[in-house]
Amino acid sequence: QAQLVESGGGLVQAGGSLRLSCAASGRTIRSSVMGWFRRAPGKEREFVAAISWSGLSTHYVDSVMGRFTISRDNAKNTVYLQMNNLKPEDTAVYYCNADLRSSSSPYLFSPTLAWGQGTQVTVSS
Repeated sequence: QAQLVESGGGLVQAGGSLRLSCAASGRTIRSSVMGWFRRAPGKEREFVAAISWSGLSTHYVDSVMGRFTISRDNAKNTVYLQMNNLKPEDTAVYYCNADLRSSSSPYLFSPTLAWGQGTQVTVSS
């Protein structure tokens, strides 16, 4: 079973940028679709972005389209989320996960691993 560790969160002003990282250990994620989710205070966890194993296909929730970019480095077993032009409504704990199903894609992403601790992103206005 892979373990996922998120990092890179912090406090930033609106309009600023952050780059989140998700490092996997315990098993390779090179062949898995990977995704980012977030949970804002008082809200359910929501999908943010997903990326195919090759990195050639990505999918985003509408609210982050054009501002966030998901990428991956399979050699490092790591997935990234570059977040630009951050808004106060992006404030949340961000989590990554993997879809281990062989038939998955970024548009069909379903998390299949236990959730990690996440990393807190706070955007001030």
